[in-house]
Amino acid sequence: MDGTVLVADDDRTIRTVLTQALTRAGCKVHATSSLTTLMRWVSEGKGDLVISDVIMPDGNGLEMLPKIGQERPGLPVIVISAQNTIMTAIQAAEAEAYDYLPKPFDLPDLMKRAARALETKRRVRSRTESVEPPRDEDDLPLVGRTPQMQALYRLVARVMNADLPVLITGESGTGKSLIARAIHDFSDRRSLPFVIATTPDLEGADGPSALAARARGGSILFDEVADLTEDAQARIVRMLDAFGDTAPRVMATSQTDLMGRMEAGLFRQDLFYRLGGVTVAVPSLRERVDDIPLLTEHFLARAERDGAARRTLAADAMDLIRAYSWPGNVRQLEHTIRRLVVTSPEEIITRTEVESVLGNQPEIEPLVGGGEGEKLSASVGRHLRRYFDLHGGVLPPPGLYSRILREVEMPLIEIALDATGGNQAKCADLLGINRNTLRKKITDLDIRVTRRRKLM
Repeated sequence: MDGTVLVADDDRTIRTVLTQALTRAGCKVHATSSLTTLMRWVSEGKGDLVISDVIMPDGNGLEMLPKIGQERPGLPVIVISAQNTIMTAIQAAEAEAYDYLPKPFDLPDLMKRAARALETKRRVRSRTESVEPPRDEDDLPLVGRTPQMQALYRLVARVMNADLPVLITGESGTGKSLIARAIHDFSDRRSLPFVIATTPDLEGADGPSALAARARGGSILFDEVADLTEDAQARIVRMLDAFGDTAPRVMATSQTDLMGRMEAGLFRQDLFYRLGGVTVAVPSLRERVDDIPLLTEHFLARAERDGAARRTLAADAMDLIRAYSWPGNVRQLEHTIRRLVVTSPEEIITRTEVESVLGNQPEIEPLVGGGEGEKLSASVGRHLRRYFDLHGGVLPPPGLYSRILREVEMPLIEIALDATGGNQAKCADLLGINRNTLRKKITDLDIRVTRRRKLM
């Protein structure tokens, strides 16, 4: 790489790591913890690339992007942020950031993006219109730090103003309609109507034209389009073909395989291709297991803000929440947390209470089981086979090895710490690993270290 990079982050460690990595790659680096200093450098003409955090001691990095665009049109800015929600990704896109990465970021990935940014001679259109989010973040439980959700955020940010129909796929309860609403609410059409079409809207000679008139150039959502009758599908095709210059944005959701239904003659081919301009696939909850604790805390905090008593989950109760298969995805998790908040008599929700609620959920399989004396390898194999089976013949997302290791390492280290009374030197000796390695794993796995009682 060749060029000068301006790094702005209030975390000294991140500044050091980025400075060293970029310098080794051949770049000159200016690093600061102040947005004021960053903007002075920009105004002085320094830098070929900016890498900036969002929340800084003297301001918000996203709010600086329009100013950077005015001072230095074409200067690429990569935003890095610990605020890992869809709002941050969308706001970064609206502010015309070159790229967006969540914290903790993968350093090689950031270096590749920085290299591309330095090579790109991209003209950035300055914005004069300030964008104020029209919805409260609490209305959008699209929260996640996993790579799957971050990729989804970036895709949504890219397509929100594209003049293309959007097909949003995913299992029931994953948040497909929320994605559609977010695309509308953060697009250039946000001041226009958002209309969810129903079967009665498509009936009668004037139904489709009346539906288009209601949308008035805004957005129309066909929710679970696979459930529409063949006659309703034909009416949608005719309506789409009749749209004029003020055509509304068309979006559709489906939890079934539309291509499979089309090939089986159950869904119109012409409608399939008219709806599939961009396909946004929303991952199931079991594909982003690491987001479950984050979502759980989100729903607990929301319940408290809505007037419910403050509740937290015991560590073993959270383990059970995390291990559950969640066939109803985020919607089922939200309803479960709401129920636990109401029914739990104490501030700390216990594992027993979670087991009681989950035991009444539909379509669940036992979380534990197996015969007496079952070998550990057989038990692990049984759970792994169940994990693969949950994907219905489709391979799980990449990174399975590291996810499984994490699931095994965490309880192993926690139990070993309990057995040694929290003595990390004894625990490391018991596990047969270096003490520094143990400390690193405790940090990486976010294991709470407290004074523990020996198990023996």
